Amino acid sequence: MAVSDNLDLVRSLYADWEGGDYTSSEWAHPEIEWVIVDGPDPGVWRGVAGMADGFRSSMGVWKDVHAEVQEYRELDNDRVLVLEWRRARGKASGLELKQMRAEGAVLFHLRDGKVARLAFYWDRERAFADLGVEG
Repeated sequence: MAVSDNLDLVRSLYADWEGGDYTSSEWAHPEIEWVIVDGPDPGVWRGVAGMADGFRSSMGVWKDVHAEVQEYRELDNDRVLVLEWRRARGKASGLELKQMRAEGAVLFHLRDGKVARLAFYWDRERAFADLGVEG
C-alpha cells in the first residue's frame, strides 16, 4: 500500500473518531495488536475481539470521548504517527481530561491496507523518544 493510501486510511478513521464514533472495526487487520503504551491503564490486546476488550477497558471510565488531530506524520511506508488533542470526562468524577495531560499520540502500523498495530501514547514526549523523532 502506498504511503498516501495509508495516510488516507488513517484520516478516514479520524473523520469518525473526531465525531466520537468508535464503532467500526473494518479497518483493523484480523490479528491487530492494540497497545496502550503508558498512562493509567497500559496493556496489549490482540485480534479484533481483543481490541474491543482493550477499548472497553481503557475507555470505559470516560464519557464524551473525542480526539482532535493536530498533525499527521508519515514516518515511512508502513507507519503513520498522529498527534492529537484528547477530550473526555470521567464517568464517576466528572473530571475533564483536558485538565490532565491531554496531548497524546497514536502510532498506526499498516499492512495490506489494514491497521496491524495501533499504539496509543498518553505522553506525546514518550512517543517521540520511543520513535526517535523530533517533537
